[in-house]
Formats: sequence, C-alpha cells, structure tokens
Amino acid sequence: MNFENYIRDIQDFPKPGIGFKDITPLLLNAEATQACLDLLVSSLQGKKIDKVVGVESRGFFFGMLLAQKLGVGFIPVRKPKKLPFDTISASYELEYGSDILEMHIDAIKEEENILIHDDVLATGGTAKAVCELVEKLGGNIVQCNFLMELTFLNGREQIAEHEVFAALTY
Repeated sequence: MNFENYIRDIQDFPKPGIGFKDITPLLLNAEATQACLDLLVSSLQGKKIDKVVGVESRGFFFGMLLAQKLGVGFIPVRKPKKLPFDTISASYELEYGSDILEMHIDAIKEEENILIHDDVLATGGTAKAVCELVEKLGGNIVQCNFLMELTFLNGREQIAEHEVFAALTY
C-alpha cells in the first residue's frame, strides 16, 4: 500500500514557510491505518519492548496502537502542565520555535526497553528531548519509530546513537 496517498500536504501551517504533513486522511481509512501499523510493528521483530512512549499529540495515535499490538504499557509525553503527577522535563528546538516536554517520573523503571513513537522526524529536536527523558529515568531505547521522516531536515543526526525507523521518507 502506498501510504503517501493518505498524507495531505498543507502549506504555510502552522506558520508561513512550513509545509505540514497532515495524517488525518490516513487515520480516516481503517485499511491504511492497519497496514501502516503492521509496517511499524514489522520493524520491531526480535526486539523486546516493555513500554511505548508516544509524543503529544499526533504520536499518541499510532503510539497507543503500537502498545496495544505489542501488549505493553503506553507512556504519554506531553507539553508542560498537562500531566497530573510529578514530572521530569526536557526543552527542545523545532523548525518553528522551542518548547518543553514532560513525562511522569514513575513512567519507566530502570532498564526497561522503550520504543519511542512520534508521527514525524523533522529536525530531531523533539525526538532528542524524548530520548533524554527516557534515559533520565533509566530506560533503554530500543528504537525511535516514526510514520514519516523529513530527511532534508537531517533530524536523524540528533538521535544518531539510536535505531531509527520511518514508514515513509520525504
């Protein structure tokens, strides 16, 4: 299945000069969603995963599906003051600004094997911040897993010490 047929390009969103990859057409099609999930899971064969980390907000869609398919727990990583318990945080830069991400301090136990999932790997700032959170809590990052990678932004360089998989590359 050609997943690119289910990704819509939106120009100048969220601000002028940004080309946004909209995944809602993919989410609207159950067959395409299942095929994409199957591809993401196939990249994990032979790997032991204890928990899946999903990054706010579009990383929640497939992150939760991956956790369910793998039979493991799901950890939401969110913007500041969105999680109700004690958190750790990491700041990061993206192609159109900067922000902070948070994770509950009890989300990962020492030496757990963690799959990080987000919708897109762009400049790598978000992925790097999430890797820092996982490692602060003592987790082992098994893979950084994405629906899409925008290779022209060189984000993979930010997380080069980790295995990276993307279902689509642009």
